[in-house]
Amino acid sequence: MSDMHKLQIAKGDEEIYIFPKMANRHGLIAGATGTGKTITLKVLAEKFSSIGVPVFMADIKGDLASICNPGISSPKIDERISNMGLAEFSFQGFPTVLWDVFGRLGHPVRTTISEMGPLLLSRLLGLNDTQTGVLNIVFKIADDTGMMLIDLKDLKSMLQYVGDNSKEFTTEYGTITKQSIGAIQRGLLTLEGQGAENFFAEPALDIMDLIKTDSNGFGNINILASEQLFHSPALYSTFLLWLLSELFEELPEVGDMEKPKIVFFFDEAHLLFNEAPKVLLDKIEQVVRLIRSKGVGIYFITQNPIDVPDKVLGQLGNRVQHALRAFTPRDQKAVNAAAETFRANPKLDVKQAIAELRVGEALVSVLDLDGRPTVVERAFIVPPRSFIGTISDDNRSLLIRTSKYYNKYERMIDRESAYEMLQRKYAQDEKAALEAERETARAKEREHYEKQRKYDYGYGAPAPRGRKKASSVEKMAQSTINSIGRTVGRELVRGIFGSLLKK
Repeated sequence: MSDMHKLQIAKGDEEIYIFPKMANRHGLIAGATGTGKTITLKVLAEKFSSIGVPVFMADIKGDLASICNPGISSPKIDERISNMGLAEFSFQGFPTVLWDVFGRLGHPVRTTISEMGPLLLSRLLGLNDTQTGVLNIVFKIADDTGMMLIDLKDLKSMLQYVGDNSKEFTTEYGTITKQSIGAIQRGLLTLEGQGAENFFAEPALDIMDLIKTDSNGFGNINILASEQLFHSPALYSTFLLWLLSELFEELPEVGDMEKPKIVFFFDEAHLLFNEAPKVLLDKIEQVVRLIRSKGVGIYFITQNPIDVPDKVLGQLGNRVQHALRAFTPRDQKAVNAAAETFRANPKLDVKQAIAELRVGEALVSVLDLDGRPTVVERAFIVPPRSFIGTISDDNRSLLIRTSKYYNKYERMIDRESAYEMLQRKYAQDEKAALEAERETARAKEREHYEKQRKYDYGYGAPAPRGRKKASSVEKMAQSTINSIGRTVGRELVRGIFGSLLKK
């Protein structure tokens, strides 16, 4: 295993190390396409795994899963090893667990509608403020009545129920418009078309399954197959944000540790912030700021540093900046922003260096043991020990079948939830209404018979005056909402993103 106290990631004039004690102060890997970000990502993941720190990362291009296999010698790698003086370098694979929202390229990873919560779901559906408010009401009604929202059919049933009875709910919960209900329903149809029905189901992912080590003490490298998922950018970014929120809510405060509990790599980070409402951006900034005290390090990977909001960027202490090409005014702005965020090195013109960096070369600044950023250095990233490329279908299948999680998540279950409860209620109401209609018909027949009998005997009396007594049908209609309102549900508590907290 690597030195617990420092992890070499690059070498320029001097060797550059990330200190595990400072790894939960987050980081940034930036650079244009093809400049070496993926290799840097693999190197960092290997380094963390080697000291027993689990890692999570999304595999967008299909070339990260090969971290499970030892690398092979090549002229370029051999030259890099020689030039950097890596005398103890050896190729090796790392313990890898494969996950896939669609359940084809890894263990199925799922959550429930209730656990995701209304804020993240609103972003996923692209709702405006008014529609988000209505969705919050729907979740509140479901919570108050003990109706678990597990999958999409649960939420669709709940939306229909709340929409049909909106007048009765408005007094207690606020205005519910048919237009907002319709907009949410249309959004769900779009979501279904993206395959989200695979994601919202049970068994839900146990977040602690991501924080494991193997029998040799290496941290598991959890890889989410994202080639298909990435075609739905909102689903991709919202899913990763949900994972972060789960880590934030589930893990206890631990303060400063010698090494992180888990390191989370967020690739294509610009998707997280694109068109995100201010309320969500504020919460993301809050999570990034607070989650490090729970032993979680977050590393954002993106092309330009300006893709990350300043409040978040200011919290990323360990930085690897690959080459940027200043072809446009926006590119030049990105170069300037990248240069200004580094601690100046009088021996280095950062702006000029960013445009000159070769593949695998980067500007690197890390936090020292006092938490201060080191001066920026121009350096080459050390080569990865694992295989560079993709893995075969047979290799992937073997990884899945031999995993300790095989068969834990493969079979989908469908327990009773809002859909089944509402279907049963509708059936009961229909039966009660039919019986009420029959009783009303029988009452009318008795009334007609009585009137006819009195008329036949010549002593008919005028019909009584005053307030009309409620019929059985009217009583049943009046109690339709109250019957669910009286349901005793378990107490539900939601976290920072509105996700359901587990007890």
